[in-house]
Amino acid sequence: MLLRPIRIIPHDTKIDFVSKRWVAFFVTIALVIVTIVALYMKGLNFGIDFKGGILIEVKGPQAVDIGAMRGDLGALNLGQVELQQFGTPEDVLIRIQRQEGDETAQMKAVQSVRDKLGSTYEYRRVEVVGPTVGRELLRAGILATVLAILAIAIYVGFRFEWQFGVAALISTFHDVLVTVGLYSVLQLDFNLTAVAALLTLAGYSINDTVVVFDRMRETMRRQKVGSLVNVINDSVNQTLSRTTMTAGTTLLALLPLVLIGGDTLIGFSAALTWGIFIGTYSSIYVAASLMLYMPPLRRLETTKTK
Repeated sequence: MLLRPIRIIPHDTKIDFVSKRWVAFFVTIALVIVTIVALYMKGLNFGIDFKGGILIEVKGPQAVDIGAMRGDLGALNLGQVELQQFGTPEDVLIRIQRQEGDETAQMKAVQSVRDKLGSTYEYRRVEVVGPTVGRELLRAGILATVLAILAIAIYVGFRFEWQFGVAALISTFHDVLVTVGLYSVLQLDFNLTAVAALLTLAGYSINDTVVVFDRMRETMRRQKVGSLVNVINDSVNQTLSRTTMTAGTTLLALLPLVLIGGDTLIGFSAALTWGIFIGTYSSIYVAASLMLYMPPLRRLETTKTK
């Protein structure tokens, strides 16, 4: 007995996606504007990885009173001190601004915290990041993201035609940019984990886009003469079930991270969740519809009347 594939979307769906492209383009432009304004007005909330400082992860013998701990550490006069509870009520992340001086001054600050909290706490992690290293990590993170997007576009252009590569470059850059905007709007910690989320998102986004482009290429080979609008609509409709299934199963995997992952993982999980929606939307509306504004493809002529 043959099992039929699961289809959330009916096989004979005929949604006219192209006719709604101007609404999608308006949403896209609005998201980009919000991102630019947020980055200008609020900037990014750089984590210890990028701005430098001291990070201490501790586990208390019982549920930690954040207010009392904040008061105790504030009395040490170490400057800005941030406390973040994560995982269980006993787990706390302590972030302290970088102290004036060399590494000796940083380790002295760490020892001050240890002396204040006492030996009842378990010190699971202590990290000290200098501002120079932080700037280098930030530049490396930006470079890695830009090179990844360019490499994706070059691959798509080589695998299909250059017009597809340009459309993939624009849509992937859009997805990454508006996700950076999410970090700025919500003031989530932007650190190396955030860079990993952006790179993961770029890979997910292009995966959906390539599926649509591949179906477009197949349709073009079958229809030597036809309308590009029809090709785009047919291709998106034919891959719509696969797209929604992929997005849905990925969101199911991310849901536990969002709900119970705690503050430590919220930046990563929230960015990926947002990115799933944006990547799916851009594959359907942005990347595919952009093909209408590219130079004519060699494999498809314009509509002709016979």
